[in-house]
Amino acid sequence: MNISSIVVQALPESIDELVAYFKEADFVDYHLHDKEKGKIIVTVEGEGVEEEIEKLIKIQQHPRVIAADMMMTYQEEQLDEEIRKLEAEDPVPDILKRDDVDPSEVVYHGDLKHKKFGF
Repeated sequence: MNISSIVVQALPESIDELVAYFKEADFVDYHLHDKEKGKIIVTVEGEGVEEEIEKLIKIQQHPRVIAADMMMTYQEEQLDEEIRKLEAEDPVPDILKRDDVDPSEVVYHGDLKHKKFGF
């Protein structure tokens, strides 16, 4: 299951109509709005990215919507898969297992797997 937040931009005079529309819609969940700025925050859920994109396009096609953009997304299946990968990996990089490398001399730059050593 995927969940994504969408920021909807509209003219301030269209906000009340759009809020009512989103509150009644069965494909989106309304959360909050700022009438002065013409912004509405909604979320959509889907079994996959394709379903979420279909819902985003439906929002974008509303005649009162100026723009609607996905801001944040949570993808449950991908997260679970990445956690399994991390748990299966050896926490000690191969470079630190070598006998010719003194770990105290390694300068960490955020990615030991791609670090180039001068020896």
